[in-house]
Amino acid sequence: MSARPSPIPDLELAPALHAVYGAVPDDASVRKLRGDASTRTYYRLSAPSRDPRSLVIMHLPADFATRSDEASAGDRAPDLPFLDVQRLLEARGVPVPRVLAHDLAHRIVLLEDLGDETFEARLAARPRTEWMALYERAVDLLADLHERCARRDLSSVAYRRRFDLALLRWELDHFREWGLEALHGPLAAADRAELDRHFDALAERLSGAEVGFVHRDYQSRNLMWARPETAGGEALVVIDFQDALIGPRPYDLVALLCDSYVELDLPLQRAMLDRYVSNAGLERSDAIDFERTFWLQAVQRKLKDAGRFVFIDRVRHNPDFLPWYAPSLRYVTRALAQLGGLGGLDTLLARLIPGSPDHVSQPASCGPAARE
Repeated sequence: MSARPSPIPDLELAPALHAVYGAVPDDASVRKLRGDASTRTYYRLSAPSRDPRSLVIMHLPADFATRSDEASAGDRAPDLPFLDVQRLLEARGVPVPRVLAHDLAHRIVLLEDLGDETFEARLAARPRTEWMALYERAVDLLADLHERCARRDLSSVAYRRRFDLALLRWELDHFREWGLEALHGPLAAADRAELDRHFDALAERLSGAEVGFVHRDYQSRNLMWARPETAGGEALVVIDFQDALIGPRPYDLVALLCDSYVELDLPLQRAMLDRYVSNAGLERSDAIDFERTFWLQAVQRKLKDAGRFVFIDRVRHNPDFLPWYAPSLRYVTRALAQLGGLGGLDTLLARLIPGSPDHVSQPASCGPAARE
């Protein structure tokens, strides 16, 4: 390949492919994969005559060394956080894609190809009567991941970053800025003051919760059903873990059971909460605290998600996530109901968000004309 152009303009693959194959496969072809909310770009390279017959190319953004897709509190990693956390999880026995090679000078990471079936895709293809069994697999994997990662190792960036009070509060302001004001205009001074009081109290309570290892986005699009020949039998594999940190213990379970991309009913959520608590071996009093923190975290996380989806449209010019603005807020409404309204936050949000709680509209995309 060094003697011929890369199959993708402006993407230099030769050094990394040499590390995997010893040469650039003559029959290699490259296809861009569907993007996600990150600034990374993914491609599948097929090489039918070689082993592996395919792999996934992660192309990093130009500023990968100085930014993350999510705000974080704590040390920067001397290495690429994705590689740092991948090594940690792989060493702890958590199923993650293998890193086949990387060439950070050219912003390339080559990964094991797990196929195309996400947890979300399987849910969509199966009747709801089968969802319980599928979620049992995901919850069991999460409980196992948390147990394996309970021992802290400060050599990994995941244990040096923390979901602290400032970060929790920043995420709530992210919702106010993008999920409210970007759509409906600046809040009146009295409404802003009341919202700030609620957000201060929520962030304070969550910052005092029991903490542990947090993947940070353990949801249906970040779990893959690996190809049997890849995994030695069908298995769930965890991806998109580069923002891992220390945070409130129920955070990952909230991401899974209050998933904006999949609308779960309350009985299934409760059953999976109970299953996680049982797997984690929590005593009754700890289980009660865990469940209350779960619903508090659900309010914070889903507000942040709603704001994030608007941010992705307005700032990154990607409207693909706007359909999940309203589902995120429906989870907020449910969580607030479990918390008795949380001191009137439910009433305030119902007044500030048109159509809330049951008839919130999908935000209009900020089209090219509006962005000029």
